[in-house]
Parts: sequence; structure tokens; C-alpha cells
Amino acid sequence: MAAGAVGRMKLVSFGPYDRVGFLDGDEIVVLDVGSMRELFEHGGADETDERIPLEDTYLRPPIIPKKFFHTAGNFREHEDESKQVDWSHEIAPWIVFFQNVDAIIGPDEPVVYPEHLTEELDYELELAVVLRRAGSWFPPEDATEYIGGYVIFNDITARDIQRREMRSGVFSFCKAIETFCPLGPWIVTPDEIPDPHALAMELRVNGEVRQTSHTSRMSVTIPEILSHYSALGYSAGDVLSTGTVSGVAGFSPDAATLYLKPGDVMEAEIERIGVLRNPVESWEEAHAEPAPPRVRW
Repeated sequence: MAAGAVGRMKLVSFGPYDRVGFLDGDEIVVLDVGSMRELFEHGGADETDERIPLEDTYLRPPIIPKKFFHTAGNFREHEDESKQVDWSHEIAPWIVFFQNVDAIIGPDEPVVYPEHLTEELDYELELAVVLRRAGSWFPPEDATEYIGGYVIFNDITARDIQRREMRSGVFSFCKAIETFCPLGPWIVTPDEIPDPHALAMELRVNGEVRQTSHTSRMSVTIPEILSHYSALGYSAGDVLSTGTVSGVAGFSPDAATLYLKPGDVMEAEIERIGVLRNPVESWEEAHAEPAPPRVRW
């Protein structure tokens, strides 16, 4: 990989020192760059002579962006299913807020269940876009020039907190708690995904299919989404989610039986990208102490 270029590949962050490389079969080709964000900021990186077997290391979150644009309402099927349970607020088109980047975790890292905060822990499968370079105020026809890659995002949500927050018409705490932002397992460059609107999507809990959809069901296109929010200004390496699909626990008539619990394992899969796997862990298992006193919302 030459400096100044990001080619056809799966980009990874790995190991205890958050190194950067790309997959070549069962090996990682190490790149001469300090972080994934720097790779996009510099427009590429040189290959080193070092190769590391994938089995000898572990994957980290592929990128920690400067800004994580959380968009919603782009799959109208999610709004339609909310009507099954008389959800308190409309899921309007063009919802956006910023995600807490400190909540990001990588593949196989546990989502920690904060029992003192919520009793309704939910999953949301999403396709996310990594911005290749900085930019603002661009039209949809120019948007592909800004796409550096695609990654899987599992938007973990505390539904009981969300309902309380939405009384004010805004929400973010319910989705921004530590470990609530699984991202990965790698960034797939656009060369490998010629049409991001032709990808099957599926989320499983303990092997049971919960969400199944297709990126062709977006009511708007990814270039339109990127253009719409470009007024906020993108930095190289920023991440923008594109909204979840139908099948979340909270919008099911059987929600109480479907909410996540410690011991569950989620597998979020998007065609041509891969599988993002994350277990759910109790607070006590994660912190070696009982959860704090219950917080009432």
C-alpha cells in the first residue's frame, strides 16, 4: 500500500498498542501509521515489512473518530414497526445527534449491562460510513469522493431511558453509555463494495435471527445522507451511521422476552463486510463488584 492511497482492502486496528494494518488472508500487513484516523488524515500509509498472524493478536475498534454522526429515520420500516407498540414519538426522517466516541468497543468486546440504569437493553444493526477526507456543503453527486469505507455498527439502546428522554423530544444518554457502541470488525474500502445499497443485513442473538433487512430498503441514498449532514462539517476519519432496520426488541409485542441479558451473544452481519460479534456481560462480571444503587428515570 503506497502512501497517499487507500486501496481495496479490509483495514484493521489491532493489538495492545492499537496498531494499524490490512488483512491479507490470515495475516495482517502492518502499516507505518500511528492510528486509523491518521491513515485517513494522511490519505494512506506505507506498508512495513512486518506481517502478524491474525490468530496471534486481537482486533480493536477499527477507528475512534473525532466525530460520530448518529443518523436515524432512514429506514422507514423501523418507523412502521414502532406503530405495533404505540411508541411514544414519531421516528421522523433526518434525525441526527452525536454519539459518545468513548462508548466505542471493538469485535468480541463485551457490552456491559448497567442493571442500575436500565431493564430494557436493545440492539440495532446499522451500516456506518467512514469519511475519507474533510469536507462540508457538498451535493449528493460529490459524496462518493468522501467515502473511505464501510463498517458495521450495533447501536445498543436502553429503551426505558429513551422513552423518558424523548419527553423532551431529544435523546442521547440511552445510546451513549460506556460499551454501547460496538463497531467493526474492520473497515471495508469502497472498492470492495461497489454498491452499498445491495447488501443483506442480519442481526442474531444466541444464533436466533432478530433483524433481517437489506440496504436497498433505505428511503434515501447514502450520498443523500452524507450531503444532507455535510453542513455540520466532516473531518477525515469521522463516522456516520445510516439508521437501523426493523426487528428491534423494543418494538415487538413480545419485547420483554427479547431484551438483551447477561450471557447473550450478538452477531451483527452485513454482506461483503463481515460479522461483528459482541457478548453481553453483567456489571458485576465486568467490574468485579455489584452494580451501584438503582437510578430512577
